Amino acid sequence: MMKYLQNLGRSLMLPVAVLPAAALLMGIGNWILNLFNENSVIGNYLTSGGLAILDNLGILFAVGVAIGMSKEQDGAAGLSGLVAWLVATTVLGITSVAGLQGIEEGAVNAAFENTENVFIGILSGIVASIMYNRFSQVRLPDALAFFSGKRLVPIMSAAAMMVVSAVLFFVWPIVYSGLVSFGQAILNLEAVGAGLYGFFNRLLIPTGLHHALNSVFWFDVAGINDIANFWASEGEQGITGRYQAGFYPIMMFGLPAAALAMYHTAKTKRKKQAASLLMAAAFASFFTGVTEALEFSFMFLAPVLYVVHAALTGLSLFIAALFEWTAGFSFSAGLVDYTLSLSVPIANQPYMLILQGLVFAVIYYFLFRFLILKLDLKTPGREEGEPGKGEVDESYNIEEGTLASEKDETAIMAEKIYEGLGGDENVLTVGNCVSRLRLEVDDMDKVDQDKIKKTGVPGINVVGKHNIQVVVGTQVQFVADEIRKIRKKD
Repeated sequence: MMKYLQNLGRSLMLPVAVLPAAALLMGIGNWILNLFNENSVIGNYLTSGGLAILDNLGILFAVGVAIGMSKEQDGAAGLSGLVAWLVATTVLGITSVAGLQGIEEGAVNAAFENTENVFIGILSGIVASIMYNRFSQVRLPDALAFFSGKRLVPIMSAAAMMVVSAVLFFVWPIVYSGLVSFGQAILNLEAVGAGLYGFFNRLLIPTGLHHALNSVFWFDVAGINDIANFWASEGEQGITGRYQAGFYPIMMFGLPAAALAMYHTAKTKRKKQAASLLMAAAFASFFTGVTEALEFSFMFLAPVLYVVHAALTGLSLFIAALFEWTAGFSFSAGLVDYTLSLSVPIANQPYMLILQGLVFAVIYYFLFRFLILKLDLKTPGREEGEPGKGEVDESYNIEEGTLASEKDETAIMAEKIYEGLGGDENVLTVGNCVSRLRLEVDDMDKVDQDKIKKTGVPGINVVGKHNIQVVVGTQVQFVADEIRKIRKKD
């Protein structure tokens, strides 16, 4: 199960990589709109670009997970992920549900207004990947031959997602309504309630159900309406904003410090690649308060860290609410909204959130660093099978000597590995994750591991009678692409 979650975590890296760009567009755009002119063409242009990504996270995850979790990481799997997403979100949409239940759209359970989320996207991707791995090699009778193989995968994905959607039709509103009721039940717990809300808010991020909980505290579902009341400066100073303020120490300080800890614990030869993701995501979290890029980078790779993160978020909201330090946000708890909230009259000692944030940064850094090393958690740059301090230099020496051209080097390395695997007669499928070639072979006895090792790869991992992994490093995608080219030529 843990290995499956780690594979899922790695497959999320492709869609996660676009989130920092979206966050920056939104942050800068909102900053221009709020500080200068709400009708600014540039501000609206930038925010529209950011929203184009953030409003469609579910689709991105559906396609990304489908490709990443499929054996060959083929485009057909991505298309199938999109098909599965469209089936689920359409069948479970307000209009469709109203027709199925024979009621007006306004009477449909509010749960069905929140189906286009990351959870449905990931679920769609998983279903599509399962269908690809199962049916991409199936041959149908001659009369139906056109629909054989990869063409069959989107069809089977649609059929499978209809079954999943039928289950969700009954389960989703129960879960959603249950969370709303839970939120209303903790309203009277004051600071403790704020802490519980913060904990479950983060814990529910992977499912998309945090929106149900947010609606209770941020909007007018139960009469709190925390966001609108804060910006209208209505309510009670020190109380209004309590369900927002505690996020600032986490998003501006805690998570960036966690990113630094993950970078410092990454394996030596993987630090540069880890930094490209972690530092960009950390800046997005600090500046705009968009945390998905950072959270999804370790959410599935190291679930225990995510639970710790959720607990620390709850603690932060509890402390801020207990001492009545308040600030609000219109978009998210980043520097942009923090700066804007300082001028709101009802804000109460918002500068104390900076002090709290600095303390949480220290806690996040040392706690994350300790847990990563102590439990050998597979955070970015530490994934299983990754090369460590003893790995070879990236300028591989391949039998004949050092190659002058990086492109030629990669091509020759791929050719030598492919020969060592047994070539066309033995290699059935070719895939890759962030550092390893993932291959399926017909006969493991035909694999010449010594020949493969002579290319300078850090390691080889045989994971079954027909599955073998070759650890390449950060350039694995290019080696995999070269192998695919060799297969197509033949």
